[in-house]
Amino acid sequence: MIGKLNHVGVATPSIEDSWKLYREVFGCTDITEKRALPEQGVWVSFVNLPNAQIELIEPYGENSPITAFLAKNPKGGQHHVCFEVPDIYAARDDMKAKGATVLGNGEPRIGAHGVPVIFVHPKDMGGVLVELMLEPGAAHAGAH
Repeated sequence: MIGKLNHVGVATPSIEDSWKLYREVFGCTDITEKRALPEQGVWVSFVNLPNAQIELIEPYGENSPITAFLAKNPKGGQHHVCFEVPDIYAARDDMKAKGATVLGNGEPRIGAHGVPVIFVHPKDMGGVLVELMLEPGAAHAGAH
């Protein structure tokens, strides 16, 4: 069972330009600095909202996983939704048992929040790329 919505990932060709939108149009003031996640192939910044976050993701390097997305959507757009789970391995195994395709090699990797994550293919998720992340503070269920 999925937990709370943690964030909505929004691909953007420029995090700095996206900051302007969230600050000037939406009035958001709690926005993290841009930081590189070279192992993920992205730059990230979080717009902190009262009930969730917007994860702004910009390509980092030529092999970024969002380059193809931005080729199809040059101005950017919603890339994925992320839900928290109490046990990342149980969630992965459950997704596989139900016939969903877990991307990558199926092994969780460390995401932008510093906890294990997996991605589930949109074809199995109603057309939406879904990220499942270990609940912050649930590290005991993340170790295998």
